[in-house]
Amino acid sequence: MRTPPIKSAVVVIAGALTLGACATFSPDRGMSVTANVADQALHKDVMAIRTQEDDSSARARVRQLLKRPLTADTAVQIALLNNRGLQAAYNELGIADALRVQQSLPPNPSVAVTRVSGPVETEIDRQIVGSILALATLPVRTEIAADRFRQAQLFAALETLRVATKTRLAYYRVVAARQLIDLLTQTSSAAETATKLAKRLGETGAMNKLDQAREQVFYADLTTQLATERQHANSAREQLIRSLGLWGSDLAFTLPKSLPALPRRPQTMLGVEQETVKRRVDLQIARIELDTLAKSYGLTQATRFINVLDAGYVDKITKNKETGERIKDRGFSVAIEVPVFDFGEARVREAEQTYMQAVNRLAEKAINVRSEARDAYRNYRSTYDIAAHYQREILPLRKIISDEMMLRYGAMQVDVFPLLAEARQRIAANSAAVETLRNFWIASTDLSAAIIGGASAGTGNDDISNFVTPPAGGAVSH
Repeated sequence: MRTPPIKSAVVVIAGALTLGACATFSPDRGMSVTANVADQALHKDVMAIRTQEDDSSARARVRQLLKRPLTADTAVQIALLNNRGLQAAYNELGIADALRVQQSLPPNPSVAVTRVSGPVETEIDRQIVGSILALATLPVRTEIAADRFRQAQLFAALETLRVATKTRLAYYRVVAARQLIDLLTQTSSAAETATKLAKRLGETGAMNKLDQAREQVFYADLTTQLATERQHANSAREQLIRSLGLWGSDLAFTLPKSLPALPRRPQTMLGVEQETVKRRVDLQIARIELDTLAKSYGLTQATRFINVLDAGYVDKITKNKETGERIKDRGFSVAIEVPVFDFGEARVREAEQTYMQAVNRLAEKAINVRSEARDAYRNYRSTYDIAAHYQREILPLRKIISDEMMLRYGAMQVDVFPLLAEARQRIAANSAAVETLRNFWIASTDLSAAIIGGASAGTGNDDISNFVTPPAGGAVSH
């Protein structure tokens, strides 16, 4: 037996209402995905600060971490708890959760009351009108809203990785700058002593003006280089402070005097491309975007010939003015917008092209991240080999040369000029060794960013704004 149209509509509406009634906010505030990514990729904790208790807990943890000299790991943990830009990203996640619930609820009915008076009778119409189209498409829209929320969760995880990467890079730069300053300060002190000695020797006639000028220019060059490095160190420290979200008394944190030692062995990355394609968060976001567009495309096809379809229950009361008798009429009213000029073809074509655009951009992104991963690993391995070469070959040889030159100078076998030349070369070698060690740690950070996601210093990855709509702006329309 065929179900009457009215009964079918009632079944659809009842099912939609039942589905909408189950929509609730995420119990974990949507932070489970971000927490899992932070734990697995960074081994760190994250927190969405929503209450005064959350803020007090985060502040207590930050103050505890600031009591000791910062390491790269503690700096990242402080940033994940204290960076206000990251907390704003978590607020976006809360907005996306609200949109998910909103899109999963049936549309609110509208109530219309009409009173018409005439010479014979008075009519009062009471209508409760709801959009049948919105109710009929509620299951699909609910599914799309859930995908958008999942996408928002990955956006929050991606922003977490970006903040962690940015903090780690800033940390290595400022510590390297401090190490160079210490190196140049020691050398500058020795050069200043040598300059004063040269001046006294010149006053006694034991050193000519040319030799004195050479001593003085060496000291002047070191002074200029030291001032430049101090400027770089101050800028790097401020960049780190911004990532950590610190101000006031918290700015008195301390840093180590040198970078971490070079690992004994470099990482071996077998299947780096496959690992990247599997773990990159921005690729996961793009895949969800593609699935969402596919569902939206199906929804567009199903409703291409219906723009507005409203139905309502009508309770009509007619009162005869002569007899005073009230007559009740009940039934349904239906309003439909007939697509005389637009048959939906343009909407379907737009949906098709939007979907294919996302397909092509996802394919492009998959190719690009493979290349970025290969490039990041080659850079990582190259910087490791260069830094190791300085540590194991160049610096030990420079120390031998310096010791031998001092012995010969003490035995008056060489004069001061070869000693000055060797001092310049030793300073350059030590400075280069610090820079190569810094470059290695930056390359190591970039490699992690290339595999899991995050703002890479070298490749500028995660630029997914061209083909992914941010979750807050991606609400599904009725």
